[in-house]
Amino acid sequence: MNFKGVKALILDVDGVLTDGSLYYTQAGEELKKFNIKDGSGIRLLLKVGIEVVVITGKGSPALDARFKELGIKHLYKNVRDKGRVLEKVSSKLNIPLEKMCFIADDLIDLPALKKVGFPVCVADSDPYILDKVVYVTENLAGHGAVREVINKILKDNQLFEKAIALYLPHAE
Repeated sequence: MNFKGVKALILDVDGVLTDGSLYYTQAGEELKKFNIKDGSGIRLLLKVGIEVVVITGKGSPALDARFKELGIKHLYKNVRDKGRVLEKVSSKLNIPLEKMCFIADDLIDLPALKKVGFPVCVADSDPYILDKVVYVTENLAGHGAVREVINKILKDNQLFEKAIALYLPHAE
C-alpha cells in the first residue's frame, strides 16, 4: 500500500494507540498505557505539516494530558458516530476525505473507515474489519502499530528525510 497524498492521520485510541486494556486505580480513575514510539511519530507528522486528529468513543483526563503533551489540537471524545465527526473534521481542516488515513480496530470505526481514502486497521482488530481496509499493520495495537503507519506515510510522501533532519545537528 502506498500512502502518497495523505494530508491527515485520524486515530482511534483504545485498541489503536493503546492495547485495548482498561486499567483502573482503587479510586476508580482510568489509566492508559501509550507507546512512546507512536508518540514520537505523531510529533514528527505534526512537524512536517501533516495533521493528526483523534476521534475516540471515550474520554478521560489521561487522554487530555497525553494529547496536550503531543501537541494534538484536534481531539474529539465520546463520539458514537465517527463518520459524521470525520466529515466535520474534513470541512474544518479543508482536507478532502480521500486524503485522510484513519487507523481503527473495531466495528464502531466502520462508518469512518468507509469514508477515507486510506483506511487502515491494526493487526489485532476485530476480524470483520480486516478485509474492509487497504492496509493491516504488522504491529499490534499499543505496540508500535501507529508508528508503523506513520513511517510509511513519511516515506511515501518523501518526508522521511525531512523528519530525520529534525533530530540532526545543524551545520554552522
